[in-house]
Amino acid sequence: MSAAAPLTLLYVPGDRADVIRKAAVSGADVVIVDLEDAVAPDRKEYARSATVELLSDPPSATAAPVHVRVNDEADVLALAGLPGLGGLRLPKITHAASVHHIAALAPGVALCPLLESALGIEHAYSVASAHPQVHAVALGEADLRADLGVREDAGLDWSRSRVVVAARAAGLAPPAQSVFPDIRDLDGLWSSCAHGRALGFLGRAAIHPRQLPVIERAFRPTPQEVEAAWHVVEAARDQAGAQALPDGRFVDAAVVAQAQRTLALAERER
Repeated sequence: MSAAAPLTLLYVPGDRADVIRKAAVSGADVVIVDLEDAVAPDRKEYARSATVELLSDPPSATAAPVHVRVNDEADVLALAGLPGLGGLRLPKITHAASVHHIAALAPGVALCPLLESALGIEHAYSVASAHPQVHAVALGEADLRADLGVREDAGLDWSRSRVVVAARAAGLAPPAQSVFPDIRDLDGLWSSCAHGRALGFLGRAAIHPRQLPVIERAFRPTPQEVEAAWHVVEAARDQAGAQALPDGRFVDAAVVAQAQRTLALAERER
């Protein structure tokens, strides 16, 4: 796991400069300017132009990285090479060939393909490993839910696990969870984050700043988890090979690796 993997990613509509300015100081690890679903069709050209203007200057040292969720090739061509662009999120990706095409249009730009259909899920690993510019993969759960005809949230768990496994197999950081659509239900958000963390996700996209503190707390290791991880790592220093700790836990190389990831994430949050 990369210790630099973001915990909070905040979506903002690309045609709302006032909202983007607020997002920049919201505390989110990454700001995602959305040119796709959050922008009405008759506002998309304006949103693209406004985003190009926004990203034409280099980012300040204190600003969160800005990624853009694009609609099409025209958006990619308009944004590629801008000094303020931190990455592109690519909606509705189904094949590795699409990733190669966009990478050629935007050389050197970090890419995050979004898997939003049954076909995209079936090709999860080939998409995740398609190109060195792919830095992450993620789900688009609203579209995936509609494509699969899933009514209950648990019906997406197989697809979620598929993406977690694909990211790991491709050598990427654990994926961030898709957005939780009810900005008022913070208890529901917490429970959903806990479930996602158990499935192997790290961090989450948000659609409102009030969701950010909940996401941060949900994915940050608890003091108890940090203490347990520290004991595991210390025990591994004292004795090589598999062993049992005084509290009965069995420790081997895989357990030590997991403990080291927990400590790395806790250190990142200081």
